[in-house]
Order: sequence, then C-alpha cells, then structure tokens
Amino acid sequence: METVPLQKTQTQVVVNSFIRSVYNWMAVGLALTGIVAFYVGHSESITRMIFGNRIIFFALIIGELVLVFTLSARISKLNASTATGMFLLYSFLNGITLSFIFLVYTSSSIVSTFFICSMTFVASSIYGMVTNKDLTSMGNFMAMGLIGIIIATVVNIFLKSSGMSMIISYVGVIVFVGLTAYDTQKLKAMAVSIPAGMDTGAVRKGAIMGALTLYLDFINLFLMLLRILGDRD
Repeated sequence: METVPLQKTQTQVVVNSFIRSVYNWMAVGLALTGIVAFYVGHSESITRMIFGNRIIFFALIIGELVLVFTLSARISKLNASTATGMFLLYSFLNGITLSFIFLVYTSSSIVSTFFICSMTFVASSIYGMVTNKDLTSMGNFMAMGLIGIIIATVVNIFLKSSGMSMIISYVGVIVFVGLTAYDTQKLKAMAVSIPAGMDTGAVRKGAIMGALTLYLDFINLFLMLLRILGDRD
C-alpha cells in the first residue's frame, strides 16, 4: 500500500532536483555574462578593440553561434563536462558582445530593466510550471513569431526604421514571455520523464540544455525590454 506514495515521493525528488539544477546553471550563466559585460563595458581599451574591429566582433558572434548549434545538435554525443564548459564559454562570450549596452544605455536604466525582466521571467516561468493547460500550440505560435522577429530585424538593418525597431521590441517581449512559459513546461515534462537510476551525466546534460534554453529566453527578453525602457546615454 505504501509503494505508490513512495514512488510518487521519489519521482518528485527527482523532478525538484532536475529543475533546481536547471535554474542553478541558468543563474551561473547569467551571472557570468553580467560580470563579463560589466567589466568589458567599463574598459575603454577592450571595448575599442572589440567594437572598433569588425573581424573580432563577428568572430565572437560566429563563435557563439557555433557553440549554441553544437550544444543543440550534438548534446547526446558530448560528455557532461564538455557540455557544461561549452555553456559557460558561451555565457562568457555573450557577456563580451553584450557589453555594448553599457555604452548605449545608462546604468540606472539597465539595472531597473533587469529587475523588471527578472520579475516578468519569474512570473512566466511559474505559470509554465503550475498550469495544467498544454502550451504546445502557444509554443509553436511563439516559435513562428520568433522567426518573424528575426526576418524583420534583418530587414530593418537596411531600413534603419526606429518605429519598426520599437514594434519588433514589443512583439519580442510577447514572444519571449510566451516561450519562457512554454519552455518551462517542457522542462517540467522532461523532469517527470527521467527514469529512476538514469546516468548522472545524462541528467547533467539535460539540465545544461534546459539552462541554455531559459538563459536565451531571459537574455532576449531583457534586450527587448531594454530597447523599450532603456534611457540612452
């Protein structure tokens, strides 16, 4: 009679442990990005070297893309330590490229936007965690919206329209709020499906991929909000 309650308790422990690991790694990635961005953004010599040399800047961007695509496509073939190192390296490189915000926006508006983004992200993530509604259809719709944002952003590089940029930012906020809830629900489902006794390395890799997904949702939501709320220097 006690077997079923015991199994449920063990399952909940596994789920809680996995979710906690995901958010811990996400927090580590965000902290690393923030520290690096702050340091680089306040170093005139480094910012001049990076943003004054297109080769270095685009090399950093390409490096980030390679890391994300490699993690996403080859996570099953990587060992846990390599996957973790790649995630941390990506967070480090992203901090370098995101340091531009300290050159464009005031420090006070960056801080206030970060807190607004954090509260929005937490609310969206909690909703995705507790809701019983299947968010798959919404997630697919938001994914299409993300593709639209990417296309519109590329087009606006040539148009240089401030109005279009603002529209993209508002739509982007909606898209990444929705994706945060959807991705959180997916992670919960993944945690529930983890079999008992699963290799710890495999669990770690799952947590790293989950952390990367939520990390990207947070960073993009923050940038969209910063375009709307940020005060320029």
